[in-house]
Amino acid sequence: MQIICPHCGYSKEVNQEQLPPDVSKVNCPKCKQSFSLRQQTQEPQIQPEITVTPRKNITDIPVRTEIDALPKAGFWMRLVATFIDAFIVFVLQFLLGSLLALAGFAVIGGEGTTGNIAILVQLFGFILSFAYYVFFTGYCGQTPGKMALRIKVIRRDGSPLSYGRAAFREIPAKFISGIIFGIGYLMVAFDDQKQGLHDRMADTYVIKL
Repeated sequence: MQIICPHCGYSKEVNQEQLPPDVSKVNCPKCKQSFSLRQQTQEPQIQPEITVTPRKNITDIPVRTEIDALPKAGFWMRLVATFIDAFIVFVLQFLLGSLLALAGFAVIGGEGTTGNIAILVQLFGFILSFAYYVFFTGYCGQTPGKMALRIKVIRRDGSPLSYGRAAFREIPAKFISGIIFGIGYLMVAFDDQKQGLHDRMADTYVIKL
């Protein structure tokens, strides 16, 4: 064992078996000070091993923002707004499509042009429907149906909804939500933030005003 003088720090390696059992104090050969030998011969206490859990990176912790805490529009509220918009679009398609068909017959005329005019009117209806949803969603985040229900489409980070993002949400994203048996729309009923698949793809929320 190694004996260390607590006064001057002098140390010496000594065979513990050679020490007399009744010796409790010794004198330091260097500084001549006496000190307790019992403290030197006691078994060192084993410190318990402490396991330190590494701290998570702050980027790994989800941060709930004020926008995340806003009340979201549920499935049924959004469904009613969709029915209102669908009715408005149907009326517009019927009225404007009829005018287009009459104008087509007046300008082109002839029995062989009926099929071509029908295709033209149908194409016009699709374009009108897309323009309706993209314009209102990109302009203010609210179609007339959403205005009636007092709900609005917003970006998750709070930035304004551009026409490009509105077009992506309303055309390809909603097409994907519908083509998988409507599951993308049904996600609104079960998601904690009431997001459909098209909302997740476009990074948007539909909030209550």
